[in-house]
Amino acid sequence: MNYLLFSAAIVLSFSGFGQTNLNKIAPNKTDEAISIEAISHDSLQSSFVIWIKKSVPAHYHKDHTETIYVLGGKGIMKIGATLFSIKKGDFCVIKPNMVHEVLKVTSKKPLKVLSTQAPYFDGSDRIWINP
Repeated sequence: MNYLLFSAAIVLSFSGFGQTNLNKIAPNKTDEAISIEAISHDSLQSSFVIWIKKSVPAHYHKDHTETIYVLGGKGIMKIGATLFSIKKGDFCVIKPNMVHEVLKVTSKKPLKVLSTQAPYFDGSDRIWINP
């Protein structure tokens, strides 16, 4: 049994495994309307912690799937024609070409989300609806 645990630890140490405590990550600039902190990336994905004070304008990603996990705060989100409330613990999958936006943050604290884009995301595939 100890051999298996040791072997698993060795494999994980060479596989790019990393651990991040998302509760301890804070925005670099607290005066920004939207703050983004990159936490992980490779050729298959990019992950970010995002803080939203008021809203995120409507946009889509032509070639990316975005998954969002709400870490804190509350808001009203729209994906396609569907409008819904989001709160801590909620999970959303946004497929390519789906228009999405955070219409309004409804909590006193900023909305804090974990956003993962697949494949690797450099920001150039964010297409604003009304630039």
